[in-house]
Amino acid sequence: MEHVAQSLIQNRVFDEIQVGDFAQLVRTLRPEDIHLFAAMSGDVNPTHVDPEFARSSQFREVVGHSMWGSTLISTVLGTEFPGPGTVYVSQGLNFWRPITIGDTLTITVTCREKFEHNHHIILDCLAVNQDGLKVIDGTAEVAAPTEKISRARVVLPEVTISDRELRYRHLLSITSGLSPIPIAVAHPCDAESLRGPIQAAQAGLVDPILVGPEAKIRAVAEEQGLDLKGFRIVDVPHSHASAETAVALCRDGGIEALMKGSLHTDELMAAVVSKTTGLRTARRISHVFLADVPTYPHPLMITDAAINIEPTLEDKVHIIQNAIELGHMLGLPEPKVAILAAVETVNPKMRSTIDAAALCKMADRRQITGGLLDGPLAFDNAVSLVAAKTKGIRSAVAGNADILVVPDLESGNMVAKQLEYLADALMAGVVLGARVPIVLTSRADTAETRAASCAIAQLMAHRKREAQL
Repeated sequence: MEHVAQSLIQNRVFDEIQVGDFAQLVRTLRPEDIHLFAAMSGDVNPTHVDPEFARSSQFREVVGHSMWGSTLISTVLGTEFPGPGTVYVSQGLNFWRPITIGDTLTITVTCREKFEHNHHIILDCLAVNQDGLKVIDGTAEVAAPTEKISRARVVLPEVTISDRELRYRHLLSITSGLSPIPIAVAHPCDAESLRGPIQAAQAGLVDPILVGPEAKIRAVAEEQGLDLKGFRIVDVPHSHASAETAVALCRDGGIEALMKGSLHTDELMAAVVSKTTGLRTARRISHVFLADVPTYPHPLMITDAAINIEPTLEDKVHIIQNAIELGHMLGLPEPKVAILAAVETVNPKMRSTIDAAALCKMADRRQITGGLLDGPLAFDNAVSLVAAKTKGIRSAVAGNADILVVPDLESGNMVAKQLEYLADALMAGVVLGARVPIVLTSRADTAETRAASCAIAQLMAHRKREAQL
């Protein structure tokens, strides 16, 4: 049996240490070090975690916690010199200059004095940056170990910093500089469906028109402490009337987007797809989830996970074209489209693989335009370059997909919800192919998700205005 060699952590006992002996550690401050230290300590001083505030501070940029540097001294004492078995007695430090992101500190700990009677050691501690400038100095007193210790170095778990608020603000930034759009909100009669459009309005994304029973809307607002001042309310008796009225406002009243409140999806979509009074176009209506996944390098679109239950090949053409056009609006000149299946080869017994092959050939013949298609691809091959290379897949799409096209609604909904609940993905959803963009969120979605979805609708509405000029 083959054994993997482990690095050892060993100490230097009191009798081995001579005055003048020293040890060093070199470490560079990264943004994630600041966030992790703040999360661990609770020190959210804006000098460290708020770039806007930091620009107005005396240092003109974000600086690291001074105590981050001092922990590096502790690291040397506990792991190198003297090492395991060392007991801190006291520490005195002076902080001479800030530590900024990208600074590389060299920590030097030097034995200055020894005391035989209690095995204590006085050590000089110094930290200098990459320019040789003194950042920290001081002294430490420790009780040095007297017995030799040698242990396998513990492998620490990998820590991932997921700044959800930062990702949320980044998603909203896609509409930076755009004016709010009027949006009809159908039946916002629970806390989250009312808080969502209000939060989006406060962010400058939309100008909501609340359509539903006015007394119920106001009761929810009062219960939740939400201010409805300045919001237009269209009073209708029930959810069915809310859907019909909100759709009518979008069709005939100059409203540029539609948002689902606390009514059922089927109820709203029945009004949307009505042949006589709805919002249909020549394009098949489909849904796209835009997911910001902390472990994926760029936003990921998933389609269709909410509207088309078992789409035909023709439906998938529309679903893909809708998603590609949204990708263009998001600044992707040629979105990479992965058509998902359970395997990456064509299997006559699996319709999803046959459809994938046909769709790719249709793209070759320009029946689908504006994107780069590949499929069938299993999920791992679509999002992991390592998985794709392992299976010998050579493709510009594999491992770097922008759009995931799922075989059916069930599989798509599972993929989207797993990313949201197990991978901490920030999700936004919008319906495409109608006369106006439709924010179609789940009743369990947070106000944050609803506001992020409004940002996509705002972007689409402005792109439509530009196209009509």
